[in-house]
Amino acid sequence: MTTSATRSKAYLDDRAHVFHSWSAQGTLDPIDLVSGEGSYFWDSNGKKYLDFSSQLVNLNIGHQHPKLIAAIQEQAAKLCTVAPQFANEARSEAARLITELAPGDLNMVFFTNGGAEAAEYASRMAKLHTGRHKILTAYRSYHGSTAGAIALTGDPRRWQNETGASGAVKFWGPYPYRSAFHSTSDAQECQRALEHLENVLMVEGPHTVAMIALETVVGTNGILVPPDGYLQGVRDLCNKHGIVMMCDEVMAGFGRCGEWFAVNHWKVTPDLICFAKGVNSGYVPLGGVVISQKIADTFKDRMFPGGLTYSGHPLACGAAVASINIFKEEKIVEHARMLGKDVIGPALEKLKAKHPSVGDVRGLGVFWAIELVKNRDSRKPYVPYNAAGADAKPMLELAAACKERGLWPFTHFNRMHVVPPCNTPVEDVKAGLAIIDEVLDIADKHYEN
Repeated sequence: MTTSATRSKAYLDDRAHVFHSWSAQGTLDPIDLVSGEGSYFWDSNGKKYLDFSSQLVNLNIGHQHPKLIAAIQEQAAKLCTVAPQFANEARSEAARLITELAPGDLNMVFFTNGGAEAAEYASRMAKLHTGRHKILTAYRSYHGSTAGAIALTGDPRRWQNETGASGAVKFWGPYPYRSAFHSTSDAQECQRALEHLENVLMVEGPHTVAMIALETVVGTNGILVPPDGYLQGVRDLCNKHGIVMMCDEVMAGFGRCGEWFAVNHWKVTPDLICFAKGVNSGYVPLGGVVISQKIADTFKDRMFPGGLTYSGHPLACGAAVASINIFKEEKIVEHARMLGKDVIGPALEKLKAKHPSVGDVRGLGVFWAIELVKNRDSRKPYVPYNAAGADAKPMLELAAACKERGLWPFTHFNRMHVVPPCNTPVEDVKAGLAIIDEVLDIADKHYEN
């Protein structure tokens, strides 16, 4: 048993001085992460973990990629910081590369420090562009924890943070396994979800709605892959009513779904795309909004009322430039697509056939969910929605069993997410899945016949 006498100084200082997010501070017992390489990291006791969480589903290029580290060092030697009103090579090149990867006429980028700010500024752009005040977002969503972004968020993290004056209106997105529309097929789920959205617009007044915002593939709230036709249906509704369509790809973008941007999987072009995380794998904080020419032109002769001191920070943008080029050189997007199609997807289907506690598996690229149940017929969740305390214990036990075996998992509510770095070697993915297979034997013991 580890005692305070054997704890690292970093751990002791953390517990004395670091205030952690989304946590009751007195309950925390964080590991002291000291190094990483590729798909693995090590703690201060020398224990090695296979990172099946990509930290917070942002480490798309893996730990300590030497070319990316070298690019940051090179940029630091050249210029460490520059105010946003100047032109700068790193910022300009990052913007050019990102817009080249984006669909349609999304030709400009407003840089932020992360995904929450991207959602905030997308909302501001949409409201100013349309002159309207409402924004529609899904219940199963997460867009960030700043005041505006948490209002857009649909999951329980919103409850204690919302002001009630945001103009955000919620709707139900598609979720075939737990359909809010009692659908019996993906096609029916798509049709009914779009009818529901159209009805929400009808009663809210489409002329009052500035933007419909949705995660292209819902992330933390289930890795919900939209049925074919859904995104195009949303695009059509936005076109019909003059509404801005924003796709939040903070988690789903930059290779995570086996595409540069997940919207490319369905060949749909939104008006705004929010990004962060995978654009440079969090090596230096960076986010942004990719903007259609039409919305950008709104502010050609009219001041845009917003800005950030560190917008387009050269270290962050230099890292983004290097990361995009590395992805191209090493064909990481193609590798991620292959992992989903040939390795992860088939393996998860086998786990579903083997383990009665697995109710559903779904995903794209290296973005997958294993949804656990206590009964397949009733689809009773393995733990309740937003479980805490004793109710959450079964999932905590599964996570602990993974960590004991050297796998760092990503769990949320009744799901385990399979989200390793996009360039994880096939043998490492298989090793992680083998551990999950072993741990699911524990979940099967809770199954209720």
